[in-house]
Amino acid sequence: DAPDTVRGSFNPIKTNVSGVQISEHLPKLATCADKFAILRGVSHTLAAHRLGSEYVNTGSRPLPSLEYPGYGAVIAKERPGPQDLPDFVAIPNTPQRAGYLGVKYAPLNTATTPRAGAPFGVRGISLPGGITVADVERRQKLLKSLDKTFAGLEADSQLLDGLDRFSQQAYSIITSPSARQAFDISKESEAFAKPFGEDPFGLSCLLAVRLIASGVRFTTITLGGWDTHQNNFVSLKDRLLPKLDVGLSALLNGLDEKGLLESTAVFVTGEFGRTPKINSRSTDGGRDHYPRCMFMLMAGGGVRGGQVIGESDATASGPANEGITPDDVAASFYYNLGIDHTKEFHTSTGRPIMIVRDGTVIESLFA
Repeated sequence: DAPDTVRGSFNPIKTNVSGVQISEHLPKLATCADKFAILRGVSHTLAAHRLGSEYVNTGSRPLPSLEYPGYGAVIAKERPGPQDLPDFVAIPNTPQRAGYLGVKYAPLNTATTPRAGAPFGVRGISLPGGITVADVERRQKLLKSLDKTFAGLEADSQLLDGLDRFSQQAYSIITSPSARQAFDISKESEAFAKPFGEDPFGLSCLLAVRLIASGVRFTTITLGGWDTHQNNFVSLKDRLLPKLDVGLSALLNGLDEKGLLESTAVFVTGEFGRTPKINSRSTDGGRDHYPRCMFMLMAGGGVRGGQVIGESDATASGPANEGITPDDVAASFYYNLGIDHTKEFHTSTGRPIMIVRDGTVIESLFA
């Protein structure tokens, strides 16, 4: 209902939830709005990409003296999965880091996204160049003999501990048929895969569903290109929103179809919102960095879908009432995963740090 200089050229459409509207360029998400909750009026003050990304991927405001672990690293520590599967997979990469938890909780980055009609290989899991499992086993025996060389090194070295864990798990993954099959999206039926489309983002969502179904504990999917300082509406309408619409709706529906949505927490976010007022840097206009008012989406697990929590003011310049912080959302995400966000971890120097320093669980998400 704001003026065109704020609202822009897009119109709202109804969803399958009475009273809830979203953009006309998200028609597939509109048909499954009962599966997710929208958090509006999320607000913070970090308008730089890196700082904003760190904040929303950890739930703690960044400090120059400490790197907080991302959600995936905490899950890898608190909810580890089978030895022959990576705990944390990033498609193709992620701003989340292991932080003070150490390298052994770092993500496995696929470095690439799946492509339609092409086999998908992940370095460290696929065996290129004619290498066989038998070759790997021989090299593992050699590695064990070489490891004796390092027997005198400090036993509690965080780096060595992490590298040792990577070495053990890499061997388990490479020699495990189940791990290789987990990354093989061609194993999904044509009927199940079709809604995900042929765009790399949609196929990444298909891969994420398959990984979760196979026992991987945490997966991130990254879709870049939202920094629309220029040509905002053309970029959104023709490129970004259709990809998000197809991939995210298929992910939610696919998890539901496999009976996994009730046991899988889903969290969708950018690092900040965009300015309410449209700039004039291009013919189509653009929007700039704006952390004071943004939205996030949560689904799965104990989240009650089909609701909107929070509200922006009349021009989306800020929250209409008390804003929701990234800390609150993080506390709620951990709550949905059965993890107490106030639990303390310790840095390598013994410093106690809470998983999320501030933040309160948003109880209405689960009511």
